[in-house]
Amino acid sequence: MKALLRAAISQFEKNQIPAVDAELLFAHLLGISRKQVHAQALELADKDKEKIASEYADLINQRLLGRPVQYITGSAPFRYLDLEVGEGVLIPRPESELIVDRVIGHLNSATDRDLAKSVIDLGAGSGALSIAISTEAALKGLKLSVVAVEKSAEAAVWLIKNITKYDLPIRVVIEDVATALPDVKADIVVANPPYIPNDEKLSIEVDKYEPEIALRGGPLDGMRIPQQFIEAAERLLKPGGFFITEHHERQGELMRKVLAKNFLPAQTHADLTGRDRFTSAIRR
Repeated sequence: MKALLRAAISQFEKNQIPAVDAELLFAHLLGISRKQVHAQALELADKDKEKIASEYADLINQRLLGRPVQYITGSAPFRYLDLEVGEGVLIPRPESELIVDRVIGHLNSATDRDLAKSVIDLGAGSGALSIAISTEAALKGLKLSVVAVEKSAEAAVWLIKNITKYDLPIRVVIEDVATALPDVKADIVVANPPYIPNDEKLSIEVDKYEPEIALRGGPLDGMRIPQQFIEAAERLLKPGGFFITEHHERQGELMRKVLAKNFLPAQTHADLTGRDRFTSAIRR
């Protein structure tokens, strides 16, 4: 069976696809972890070998055509979570995990940390941020109420699946951020808006398979949709409330300029690759 894996890795390398994808698909097919792929002998009966070989070839072909490995397996890791994903919802990125650190750090350092806080997640997608913040705050004894706002009905299917999976009391609102939650005020707003400029070239995995509604921020600088999210955060936050948003690496200065109107001076933070990726600010 290991020969199947070696052949797949070789094929992927020729097509500039990470070898780890071959391992993830193999582990998914066998119902084991990626670590077990290398730890086990993986001996199967001849009839099972033929079935596995055929099914594995199908998964490999899907990946060679550009379909993301997360959509093939139906699973995407995010911090300590294993989220269900599929066509119609953006695949959570490791870069976004740093938003969770910033939010938990803000909550933990607050002088009134023992008081319950309210969090709104704008553009919640799969629920990665909502669920991670909710579960990790609970581990630190922080009391939160969380609302996840998502415009796309297709993405909301996955959002609800993941909230149900982790049995969390997160409220889901399927509505545009511009009109969602009238008269509601929150302590924290987090956002991961579509922010990629419309004319920026994307990889085939992203361009062909992931939802454009979750990717494109508008023409030229891509700030049209992010600005709508900032306006929503201005409306939803209490004075002194904390806002953090993900954005394009070239949008840090633009974000700070937009936030200057109704927020205290904003800070832009780098992602794991050292690129500007997040900006945070306190509501005036």
